[in-house]
Amino acid sequence: MAERNSTGLLMMLEPTPAIAMTLPVEVREKLAELELELSEGDITQKGYEKKRAKLLAPYTPQIQEPSLQKENRIQMLSQAAPPGSKHNKSRATNTRDERFRSDLHTEAVHAALAKYKERKMPMPSKRRSVLVQSSVEACTPPDNHSAPPDVTGLLEHSLHADRDRPPVASVKVVPRGYNHSSVMETADGVPVNSRVSSKIQQLLNTLKRPKRPSLREFFIDDFEELVDVQQPDPNQPKAEGNQMSPLAGEPLGVVTNWPPSLLASLQRWGITQPRSPCLTALDNAGKPVYTLTYGKLWTRSQKLAYTLLNKLSTRNEPLLQPGDRVALVFPNSDPVMFMVAFYGCLLAELIPVPIEVPLTRKDAGSQQIGFLLGSCGVTLALTTDACQKGLPKAQTGEVVTFKGWPRLLWFVTDGKHVVKPPKDWHPTIREANNEIAYIEYKTSKEGSTMGITVSHPAMLAHCHALTQACGYTEAETICNVLDFKRDAGLWHGVLTSVVTRMHVISIPYSLMKVNPLSWIQKVHTYKARVAVVKSRDMHWSLLAQRDQRDISLSSLRMLIVTDGANPWSISSCDAFLNVFQARGLRPEVICPCASSAEGMTVAIRRPPESGVPPPGKAVLSMSGLSHSVIRVDTEEKLSVLTVQDVGQVMPGALVCVVRVEGTPYLCQTDEVGEICVSSGSTGVAYYGLPGMTKNTFQTIPVRASGGPISGRPFTRTSLLGFVGPDNLVFIVGRMDGLMTVCGRRHNADDVVATALAVEPMKFVYRGRIAVFSVSVLHDERIVVVAEQRPDASEEGSFQWMSRVLQAIDSIHQVGVYCLALVPANTMPKAPLGGIHISETKQRFLEGALHPCNVLMCPHSCVTNLPKPRQKQPEVGPASMIVGNLVAGKRIAQACGRDVAQLEDNDQARKFLYMQDVLQWRAQATPDHPLFLVLNAKGTVSSTASCLQLQKRAERVAVALIEKGRLNPGDHVALVYPPGIDLIATFYGCLYAGCVPVTVRPPHPQNLATTLPTVKMIVEVSKSVCILTTQAIMKLLKSKEAVAAVDVKSWPMVLDTDDLPRTKRLQVYKPPTPEMLAYLDFSVSTMGILAGVKMSHAATSALCRSIKLQCELYPSRQIAICLDPYCGLGLALWCLSSVYSGHQSILVPPLELDSNVSLWLSAVSQYKVRITFCSYSVMEMCTKGLGTQTETLRLRNINLSCVRTCMVVAEERPRITLTQSFSKIFKDLGLSPRAVSTTFGCRVNMAVCLQGMSGPDPTTVYLDMRALRHERVRMVERGSPHSLSLMESGKILPGVKVVIANTETKGPLGDSHLGEVWVSSPHNATGYYTVYGEDAVHADHFNTKLSFGDTQTVWARTGYLGFLRRTELTDASGERHDALYVVGSLDETLELRGMRYHPIDIETSVIRSHKSIAECAVFTWTNLLVVVVELSGSEQEALDLVPLVTNVVLEDHYLIVGVVVVVDPGVIPINSRGEKQRMHLRDGFLADQLDPIYVAYNM
Repeated sequence: MAERNSTGLLMMLEPTPAIAMTLPVEVREKLAELELELSEGDITQKGYEKKRAKLLAPYTPQIQEPSLQKENRIQMLSQAAPPGSKHNKSRATNTRDERFRSDLHTEAVHAALAKYKERKMPMPSKRRSVLVQSSVEACTPPDNHSAPPDVTGLLEHSLHADRDRPPVASVKVVPRGYNHSSVMETADGVPVNSRVSSKIQQLLNTLKRPKRPSLREFFIDDFEELVDVQQPDPNQPKAEGNQMSPLAGEPLGVVTNWPPSLLASLQRWGITQPRSPCLTALDNAGKPVYTLTYGKLWTRSQKLAYTLLNKLSTRNEPLLQPGDRVALVFPNSDPVMFMVAFYGCLLAELIPVPIEVPLTRKDAGSQQIGFLLGSCGVTLALTTDACQKGLPKAQTGEVVTFKGWPRLLWFVTDGKHVVKPPKDWHPTIREANNEIAYIEYKTSKEGSTMGITVSHPAMLAHCHALTQACGYTEAETICNVLDFKRDAGLWHGVLTSVVTRMHVISIPYSLMKVNPLSWIQKVHTYKARVAVVKSRDMHWSLLAQRDQRDISLSSLRMLIVTDGANPWSISSCDAFLNVFQARGLRPEVICPCASSAEGMTVAIRRPPESGVPPPGKAVLSMSGLSHSVIRVDTEEKLSVLTVQDVGQVMPGALVCVVRVEGTPYLCQTDEVGEICVSSGSTGVAYYGLPGMTKNTFQTIPVRASGGPISGRPFTRTSLLGFVGPDNLVFIVGRMDGLMTVCGRRHNADDVVATALAVEPMKFVYRGRIAVFSVSVLHDERIVVVAEQRPDASEEGSFQWMSRVLQAIDSIHQVGVYCLALVPANTMPKAPLGGIHISETKQRFLEGALHPCNVLMCPHSCVTNLPKPRQKQPEVGPASMIVGNLVAGKRIAQACGRDVAQLEDNDQARKFLYMQDVLQWRAQATPDHPLFLVLNAKGTVSSTASCLQLQKRAERVAVALIEKGRLNPGDHVALVYPPGIDLIATFYGCLYAGCVPVTVRPPHPQNLATTLPTVKMIVEVSKSVCILTTQAIMKLLKSKEAVAAVDVKSWPMVLDTDDLPRTKRLQVYKPPTPEMLAYLDFSVSTMGILAGVKMSHAATSALCRSIKLQCELYPSRQIAICLDPYCGLGLALWCLSSVYSGHQSILVPPLELDSNVSLWLSAVSQYKVRITFCSYSVMEMCTKGLGTQTETLRLRNINLSCVRTCMVVAEERPRITLTQSFSKIFKDLGLSPRAVSTTFGCRVNMAVCLQGMSGPDPTTVYLDMRALRHERVRMVERGSPHSLSLMESGKILPGVKVVIANTETKGPLGDSHLGEVWVSSPHNATGYYTVYGEDAVHADHFNTKLSFGDTQTVWARTGYLGFLRRTELTDASGERHDALYVVGSLDETLELRGMRYHPIDIETSVIRSHKSIAECAVFTWTNLLVVVVELSGSEQEALDLVPLVTNVVLEDHYLIVGVVVVVDPGVIPINSRGEKQRMHLRDGFLADQLDPIYVAYNM
């Protein structure tokens, strides 16, 4: 792998081997001690070098002056022989230059890692089932439980403080599913558990370390929130050399009997040397199976050619015409059949397209191969009998059509299927003309497959150049370990071998896997003169060589290393030579070469007899290379790359090096660029891709002056390198592996080399590491994927991963964005071993890689985030307001219709109290039905008319006074399931002068979590009595209840199931309408239990507003599918019908669990015009009935009667859900205009409600980036970064709304974002809290503007929103003002100085992978925590981590700190369908979520 020097070995202080031997023993011992200290990390690099220099000073010759070293920028550091000796070109026989030892890289990495103190990184947590094998839990209890320090430099302001709103002195309710006994609290009341908090503490400690390019902490106030562009470092190295001049190879020699074409050669040898061996095939045991002679190759090729042209036909037309393309599908174990098929096609003037054997329908890259075959118009595939039998078959017995492939006819080329041509048939052997000879496939960096066409002259010229460069002679034996279908395996083992009548021994990959030494044994057996291998084959043979003693490699004159251009090939070459020199391998025999599919062979080191300069090596600075500059071994000893030359340019070729990007300017001599070659022996084109062909095969390099360097076009080879001294070519990487991060270039192979040098290697497989880059937030990010060994421990693997990150950071000065380990044998493989990189990348981006370990480091990598925002001081009030304008805009103020003006002969207006209204209705219309309650079957389970309700209420009142001995003003908790009982007891309390408090009953199957909430509301509301049913009464005092709460402290409990009939009762008359009517308790999304006080006046005003807005009369029917315990749900269930006299069809939402269509059936059955539901109900219908609309239609469900369907909510309208609902049920007659939303909150249950009249709700599109800066900026639909926002219904009669600045409390202008303030007769009068500290929160309910209209008393809703005057007209003929609610202030996250709404981040996250069912986000000490529910299999859990991190970075410019993957249903949701993010946060910190995986992003 890429060699790196660790310990200053290349300074002139390095003792030469001779000096080293003459050093005194004690000095050598001291040096060894120093080495040990450095490797153990007991001494710094600097200290080591100092001490070493001191020890060696007396023994070293005078050091050359530094200025002399600088003269030659590329100093060749290892010239093996003195210049004088022309023939003695061999390297030193006993020892190679120590400076290039193959273990140097490992040393460099060790030294790099020694710089990092053992720092504790938080290890990801896994659920046991996800572990490959169980490992010790990494838990370290924290030293203290205080909240960790802030690490981002921008403290998250307490949002309560921001708004001068102290939190409601309220109670954190323990969420469902959490046991609260194990909750610890931090100093600021955050419950934590030692394990999670300690890991977050570790994460914060890691993140506190400075990042490499530090963020400049200021913000340019600009809408476009420009991503920070990396400015080039003024000190970065720049090329200083002269412009290079093109380099020409030696001319192609004239050969007397050189054939006019390749087929002429075949004919010549087939006729004159028929018995001469051409190719020997081996089986998996290494035994020769068959030797193909030149005579056999000639006759069999003719047979096949004849058969293809004459015996294959469709509808009496020949199937193939000369020039048609034919696929060659042959396994790597059958070179003989392939060779016959290849030459058979050439003889028939068909164009062979060799491809891999498809094994399954899902082979890596198979779809792209299919695309290539389709674009080449291939209709026929040649294969062997055995291979055809092994292909996957359809039920008809035919070979299946693979995904993306064209329909193919499969033809088996075995003997019985081909026919002997008649005596008078002879193939035409033409001179090499410009027709295409064959097409070789190549996979690009992005994974697309291209076909490279090679013409007959190019094929022949390439054979000529290889014969001359390698000195091939007739009848030589050559051992080919490569894939014979393409690349060097095809060029040497199938084409050139035939021109020069060589004997090829083909070693199949399957044999190499069983016996890695097989190729060496065959070289020995056949006395082969040449072997064609990859560095992998050399590496494998090293691992197996101990078993073999009696082999000799002395016959080899050339060992061609075809991937010699790979930076890591040098270590394989060195190690191989060290071991096999003793077995007769001569050092000068190793010949690395550089080639590419487009340029074919570009350069090769010549065999020693050809009298060329000795081989060279360069030790180059990594840092210089990243700036495309060549610097020989700078001071940074850790980060150097050692490369070997790949010899001289091919005969007859002209080579130059051009800039990688932009115009192909010639490089300077000390600059790295792409190698371009102009010769007759390169590929000609990409088949069917003229544009790409022009860019690659017809490049015209230009000089700095702008003139072309030559009239000939050049071919880009995709090799990156430079020309060194002695005209040796050096390759430092390939375009495919190039990753440009922050303007610096890194090579994937170098990064792999560093990862592999991190010891110990017992956690991952050596050859199975993929490195690639993905584009995230306008820059490339490096991803490393490796296969984890099955026996690797969780903790060991994690340690290895963290060390890899540190090593790459230290050596390449670049951060790794993501490091993933996948289970053994799960990475997509290339056909002959190795990793299919583009397929791995594709799977990573699609979330289909299924890693078992992931480590993300966005904090250290992502350095181009926009600058954090610093708030600008606001303009003072005096300069802003003029009349009714603020800063040049109309003040954002709006109101509903004026209640006083509306004459609607409303009889109920005469009464101040709801109990009076009920009495009046019981007298006036005693039998008028008010309520119908439906059960799950859709039948009516109970009803109540005005008189029935009145009588039941009276009985309850008598029981309260006589049995309960309650006094007027006492608080009574009503614990009932949704139904008539709840409504009757509510009025019973009003009749007795008591204050009702509606409480959701505990869930019998989940008492442990639901009962404490009931207990808390009862205690907080100071209820002196509980009214309930007998069944619930038993539940409150059951054994299970004892485990959950203290049952002895319940107040008096009365059941109302069998109350006796009573005499008439004197109904309580409150002295003033401002007295308390009822308490409304609800848990906010922040987990805060807040009760608000509703006076009699507010209650009546609320009912009147709803009546007017919805046009409710006694003749109307409305359907309600809401919970009746708080907010507008309580008002619609218990109050509205009594006030307006309409009939309410009540559908308890719980019944939908057993019958999803219950609500819609009721709406259809009763032909309801107005219906109310919650988001949870709408979601259940959308998900549960989405595919059943046809069934519903057959059941005669028709929704065309619905005029308005309102979703009751205290949040931003969920536009996606409402639109899906409308779309799905459009088929059942639901009008697209019917669905709308309402808006209410704690201070006012109903601010907006669509109602029956007025314009349809409008939708606007906002720029999300502006929204983060608390600005409203309208954009067009479909704009990037746009957010659609729907109006929250029409403002109710009697309600006034103003938008106020959260800090200055001044009014804002139209379309400006601020807090929504509301003034109305039905505002609640205040919080009812534990301690009754009403004064503390007084300003939530009565606050005034700081300027402008300073008289009106407003209530603060705690929601951000804006008003916008539309072009529509409302019922009164005025222009309509629309209120848009953006989100709750309490919920917003303040990160990097900007305000984010969790729902926006969650929407992005849910979109990132199909298996994310739900998502919730919250912050903890400025870390963004994302919790995702996984609906797929657990093996997908870790796929989500990079995808979630990517999407939040791309869409919101935020770095995710922690990703938590949990089971579906873990994110707590309240009855309104809102996420309880704070409960989730508490559960996470208390380690109660039982997550599948927790990833701590570094």
